[in-house]
Amino acid sequence: MPEPLEPGLYIVATPIGNLGDITMRAADVLRRCDGVACEDTRVTGKLMKHLGISKPLWRYDDHSEHRDRDRLVDSMRGRAVALVSDAGTPLVSDPGYRLVNDCREEGIAVTVLPGPCAAIAGLSVSGLPNDRFLFAGFLPSKDKARRDVLAELAPIDTTLIFYETAPRLTKSLLAIGEVLPDREIAVARELTKMHEELRRGPAEGLIGWFEAHPPKGEIVLLIGPPSDQKASAADADALLLEALETSKASQAVAQVAKATGLDRKMLYARAMELKRG
Repeated sequence: MPEPLEPGLYIVATPIGNLGDITMRAADVLRRCDGVACEDTRVTGKLMKHLGISKPLWRYDDHSEHRDRDRLVDSMRGRAVALVSDAGTPLVSDPGYRLVNDCREEGIAVTVLPGPCAAIAGLSVSGLPNDRFLFAGFLPSKDKARRDVLAELAPIDTTLIFYETAPRLTKSLLAIGEVLPDREIAVARELTKMHEELRRGPAEGLIGWFEAHPPKGEIVLLIGPPSDQKASAADADALLLEALETSKASQAVAQVAKATGLDRKMLYARAMELKRG
């Protein structure tokens, strides 16, 4: 019989695809714990079967009620409970942070076991700059909200990382092409699985590919940082004149500032000169 674990919460990262990516420490904790809190008992059950482990599985997800969390926390006073998500590292775009906070407040030990994470795996294989990055979870499902989030993140000089679903991928690529033109994009799909795929390029080219080859599976969507090259005065004038044909001055300036990275006040003054001219 393996030696039992000390009571408390154990945050256990699990494979994002290839079950061989389970760490030795994660397998050891799953073997020695008293039970496993998981998003979907069917998904976690497959992993436990692969490892030859039989433990009680307790459903814990975003729909769990407060009293369910209370019971789980109370059980950790005398038992070791492993927390897993369906794939990857728990609490990264997954439920669980309330459980961790409640354990902290109750003085219950919390131990983390690092391991697979789709966002980091996607960044590693993308070839995009990785010295600084921002993970922003899932993009909104509504078109306007999606564009608003992208516009909010546009000025940040770093690689942006999102999770995305296959049915919404082309809509997100369309929004990126509109809001963040000329950015390098990478789509990492089905990482660590048999049909792993990495596609990289501008939004237009990726849209064409995925319209012709409808994607399936789990997706990490990455957007490279803004280009270091600033637009010339002539480039800015051409963009302003084009935008002023269909938009008010303030809207035209906002569009050109977003596309070029140039100062809005300078662009607005130039837009007024162009209108007078």
